[in-house]
Amino acid sequence: MIKDYRPYIVKRAYLKFQKFYARHFLRPQLEHLGKGFTFMRPWYVELFGAPISIGKFATVIATPDKRIRLSVWPDEEGKGKISIGNYCLICPGVRISSAVDITIADNCMIANGVYITDSDWHGIYDRVSYGTASPVNIEKNVWIGDSAFVFKGVTIGENSIIGAGAIVVDSVPPNCVAAGNPARVVKTLDPEEALTTRAAFFSDPVKLARDFVEWEQTNLQGNTLFGWLRHMLFPGKGD
Repeated sequence: MIKDYRPYIVKRAYLKFQKFYARHFLRPQLEHLGKGFTFMRPWYVELFGAPISIGKFATVIATPDKRIRLSVWPDEEGKGKISIGNYCLICPGVRISSAVDITIADNCMIANGVYITDSDWHGIYDRVSYGTASPVNIEKNVWIGDSAFVFKGVTIGENSIIGAGAIVVDSVPPNCVAAGNPARVVKTLDPEEALTTRAAFFSDPVKLARDFVEWEQTNLQGNTLFGWLRHMLFPGKGD
């Protein structure tokens, strides 16, 4: 639908159900889930293995056609870990697969369809082995663009940006933009320029929550239960 025809009370109930689902079904599977999280359509988030941890004020967005999959398949006993820091954004279709260790620091933004792995998962000559694995480290404030791939042994330096569709097989230094296949530095960022991170967005979570409520009430003003059902069951042109 072009417009959200739900009355505010229905939208609020839906948001509460999403929060309940994340707490009841996802949190028990996680090593840690910080406060202030937002899961959109959490029933399309798939978790496998442990430990997987997600920090505070994370935003995780899944869709029916682009599920989020976080998987730990250790190549040796005691290995395998996914650690996602505070204030991170995980968009639809993200897949993260760990055999040894994947660490994503605070304020990182992982765009639609990104794949991050620390293992080959199969050997070149021994196709039934795990292949080789090496930790992945994504430092603070990194932005990984749409459909990029990040492979084993890579470190992406603080504040750096990975372009859409990039194939990252070598480490990327801090404060730069890397793009291409294989990804190479194409631009250097000014480390003296002020950087506004997602942490700043959540600096006053009480006010932010109040602002969202006011925005939703205004946006949905005038919507009725009958009107919503009519648009759901008998949509017309322009709905």
